[in-house]
Amino acid sequence: MTEPVKGPASYFPSIEKKYGRPIAEWKDLIRSSPLTKHMELVAWLKTEHDMGHGHANALVAHTLAEGGGG
Repeated sequence: MTEPVKGPASYFPSIEKKYGRPIAEWKDLIRSSPLTKHMELVAWLKTEHDMGHGHANALVAHTLAEGGGG
């Protein structure tokens, strides 16, 4: 039996469905942003892309954990 996906990645299917972009594209947007702080990036996704807080937070956390910040 496989373990269910946990943490930020558990949001990815609903993010792709709701906002119509693949996760890789969102990560590229985050990496190309001049912003580097977690909450700045979350606020940017919320204001510029009308993303909900939970989804924005999950994307930023996962991207920064991969070493993708600024």
